[in-house]
Amino acid sequence: MELDKQPKPDIRDYAHAIVKGTISSIPIPFVPGIAAEIFSILFTPSLLKRQDEWMSSIAQGLIQLQEKVEGFNLEDLSSNESFVTVTLQATQHALRNHQMEKLEALRNAVLNSALPNTLEDDIQLIFLGLVDTLTTWHLRILKLFDDPTMWAKENQRPFPKNWGMGGVSQVVNHAYPELERKGELFQQIVRDLSTYGLAQIPSGMMTVSGMLSSRTSNFGKQFLHFISTPKPLE
Repeated sequence: MELDKQPKPDIRDYAHAIVKGTISSIPIPFVPGIAAEIFSILFTPSLLKRQDEWMSSIAQGLIQLQEKVEGFNLEDLSSNESFVTVTLQATQHALRNHQMEKLEALRNAVLNSALPNTLEDDIQLIFLGLVDTLTTWHLRILKLFDDPTMWAKENQRPFPKNWGMGGVSQVVNHAYPELERKGELFQQIVRDLSTYGLAQIPSGMMTVSGMLSSRTSNFGKQFLHFISTPKPLE
């Protein structure tokens, strides 16, 4: 009878347990002697803070999916090996990062991997690796050139109506004026996005229509979808 009075775990307990169990499985290398003491003083508070924020973020997202997606059950995730693998990988990347845009991308990847009919395992892991490798500027430029017109609408930054012939640099400089004097950085981003098969952003003069055309590949569109807010939570 006393056991019956004990509180039963609710959906938040399950979500927290899933993420906590995932994080606890990540090995932290042992550092002997005074080096370990210094390491603990310098990094433990920040690491614990990152861990707590990451756990809360994932748990809240999973709770929302449970509430909005018919047939979605948190308990089923414990036997979903693909989800567990993605969460482990994303957690390792998240604990090594402080940039909110990348943390949001990793969170969305975990939540999308929990949904049915997600991408195949290898592609998910490739995309997680790209989030870890690419900078926030890579992600911003890729999103911009996926659909410049939609980007302008979503960010309330319409492009000038009096543009004539021009190049993609005009689009970038209008969207992100801080890049105007960082041409080498932009060119490196363009090369990287091409190398990873995410986008082809041309140079040279073109019409306004060409300047505002989508430049992402199908692979790039898949990547952006995977790291974007899951449809049920939009």
